[in-house]
Amino acid sequence: MPGGLLTDLYELNMAASYLRLGMTGPATFSLFARRLPAHRGFLIAAGLEDCLAFLETFAFTDADLAWLADTQGFTTGDVAAFRELRFTGDVWAVPEGTAVFADEPFLEVTAPAAEAQLVETALLNHVTFQTSVATKAARCTLAAGDAQVVDFAFRRTQGIEAGLAAARAAAIAGVSATSNTEAARRYGLTAAGTMAHSFIEAFGTEQEAFAAFARQFPGRTTFLVDTYDTERGIQAAIDVITRLRLPDPVGVRLDSGDLAALALLARRMLNEAGLHGARIFASGGLDEYAIAELRGAGAPIDAYGVGTKMGVSADAPYLDSAYKLVQFGGRPVMKLSAGKATLPGAKQVHRGESGDILALRGEPPPPGHQELLRPVMTGGARTGPREPLAAARERCAASLAALPAPALSLRDPAPVPVAISPALGALRDRLASELAIVRWR
Repeated sequence: MPGGLLTDLYELNMAASYLRLGMTGPATFSLFARRLPAHRGFLIAAGLEDCLAFLETFAFTDADLAWLADTQGFTTGDVAAFRELRFTGDVWAVPEGTAVFADEPFLEVTAPAAEAQLVETALLNHVTFQTSVATKAARCTLAAGDAQVVDFAFRRTQGIEAGLAAARAAAIAGVSATSNTEAARRYGLTAAGTMAHSFIEAFGTEQEAFAAFARQFPGRTTFLVDTYDTERGIQAAIDVITRLRLPDPVGVRLDSGDLAALALLARRMLNEAGLHGARIFASGGLDEYAIAELRGAGAPIDAYGVGTKMGVSADAPYLDSAYKLVQFGGRPVMKLSAGKATLPGAKQVHRGESGDILALRGEPPPPGHQELLRPVMTGGARTGPREPLAAARERCAASLAALPAPALSLRDPAPVPVAISPALGALRDRLASELAIVRWR
C-alpha cells in the first residue's frame, strides 16, 4: 500500500526543506548495524523483500496530504510536491540470508534527497526487526543440530504483521515449519500443529481425546501428553496408536516439566511398545540455550517448538541500526559524533576466507573475495523478479556453514574480522581532517 506517512515527522520536515530549496541531487544513505548485540557472532540479513515492496509502491494518498496540510502546517507547495513524489532511486543490498557483521551495509539507497530521506524509517523497521528474528532463529537451528525447529511465535509477537514477518524471517534461517497458517499460505511454508490442552480437557479422558482427534486427523497424530500426568499421557498415546493402528507419522509432544528426563522416558516407552519411528516433540519456553542444554543432556528430541523467545528475539530484541548519509551530490560526507562516527562514500563488502573487507563501491575485490552487495533496484524498479524464499534459505545455510566455529558460539562468540580497505581508510582520514579544520573556523 502507499506508505507516504510510514515515516517520522522530521523526515517530512527535511524532505519539504530539500524540495523548497531545490536540493534534488542524488543522496546515498547506508543502512548498517553499528555493533552486534551481546552473544551474537553474526547477523542474518532479512527484510529486504519488504523494503523493495515498500519502495515500489511509495506514494502519498489524498487523505495523507490533507492531514499533512490540516494538522502539520505543510504549505500548498509542499503538498503539491509530495503528491508527485515516488521512489525513483537505486538500491544495492546484501541478499537475504547472508551473514553480516558490524558496520557492513545491509543496503544502500541512492535517490534524490527527499526520496532517500523519507524512506528511512520504513527501511530501518523492516531490516532491524526481521534481521533480529532471523539471527535468533538461526541460532536456534544451529543449537538443534539435526532436529527440526518449528515456529510457535505468532501469538506472542508484537502485532499481527510482526508475526507474519517473523515467520518468514525464521524460515529463511532454517526453521522447518510454522504454526502461523496465514504465513504458511502467504510465503509457501509448511504449516504445523495438532491440539491444545483445552481439546483434551473437553473429553472425559486423554484416550477419548486422542482417539477422537486421530480418527478425524489421522495425518496429524502428535499427541500432547502433559495435560495431567505425563507418563500416563505417554501411555495413553501409545494405547491409542496401537489400538487404532495409526500409520506414521505419529508422536508425542512434551510441553512442561523436566523435558530431558521426560524425553528419555517417552523414548523408552515408545520403543518398548515397538514404536521406534514415533517422534518426540518438545515445546515450552525454549530458545537456543535451552535447546543446547537438552541436546547436551542427551534428550532424544526430534523437533522443538520455539515461540516467544524467537519471535521477539527476546535477549536481543533490537539492533543498534542506523541509516546515514554517506554521499550527497557526488560529495562524500561523514559524521564525527563521538561513538557514532560514520564512514564516507558508497560501499561494497568483499568477503574472503580470512575475513571481510569494507571498501568503497567500485574498488575491485582482492583475489579470492566476492562482492556481497548487489544492485536490486534501479530507477525505482526491481532489477529482476522476486527471489523465492527457498533461495534465501539455501543462502543462509551456506553462509552459516562457511562461518568459523568461534562466530557460531552461543556465548561469547568471536565475529569474523572486518577490515577497512586502504582507499576507504584514506578517504575517511582525509575527510575527517578537513571537517575538523572547518569546525574550528
